[in-house]
Amino acid sequence: MSSANENQRRGEETAAARDEPRAPEHFAKFFECWLAEQERDLQFLRTAAASAGEELRLRPLVDRVLGHYEYYYCAKAASVRRDVLPMFNPTWTSSTENIFLWAGGWRPTMAFHLLYSKSGLQFEPRLLELVDGNPTRDLADLSPDQLERIDGLHRQTVRLEKEISEEEAQVQESVADARMVELTHALAESEEVEADAMEQEMKTKRGRMNEVLQRADQLRLETLKGLVEILKPVQAVHFLIAAAELHLTLHEFGKSKDAAAAAAAAATGLPE
Repeated sequence: MSSANENQRRGEETAAARDEPRAPEHFAKFFECWLAEQERDLQFLRTAAASAGEELRLRPLVDRVLGHYEYYYCAKAASVRRDVLPMFNPTWTSSTENIFLWAGGWRPTMAFHLLYSKSGLQFEPRLLELVDGNPTRDLADLSPDQLERIDGLHRQTVRLEKEISEEEAQVQESVADARMVELTHALAESEEVEADAMEQEMKTKRGRMNEVLQRADQLRLETLKGLVEILKPVQAVHFLIAAAELHLTLHEFGKSKDAAAAAAAAATGLPE
């Protein structure tokens, strides 16, 4: 069985929920398990970055970490098939993280900002090494060819991201289309017979948002894979470390803020 098929099977099994109303709970539990797996991956990546091993030996580790990302999106897709709504208002992430959501997840172009930021931070203290022609074995010494390919991928990602944003906007704006205005007026007049029609109309709109989410998740994964393909194995290790650190640290920070807000609200007796 291919790696992609195996990841899809694992994802579907992990996210499967016999009781459909509880599907979000199943994905929330899966998400916590996946975070633990990402933490383990981070430790392996840090160890690999600190060692002076051959770059070819790093490729299996990079591929395994990418496989875990693919596994995550397979599980997410399986959960979305049951109910797309929780993905746009996830309870398994913090309020801080949710501020930055785009189409049910992280914005793909953010990966390029992450790469350039990490490259810049590693470049400055190793400038003398680079001037002397010594490789730094990290993101400080991206080659002109790599930078050109990264720029090309960035431009493509910006274009596709814009298309998805426009598609999402069209679905959101359709909430105020003529059919919805007609139905809401009828329901306001207590015409209960229109309730089924409203449900059918909203089901159609949820289906369109499902398509938006699928396209966005596909672009997220393709962007991640595309960047890693351009990088040397040791550079990919440093990039994946930065991605994991950003995700895990922001998640913990956000959860801590939410817990503090909940405690303060409980102490004052006021709603959060």
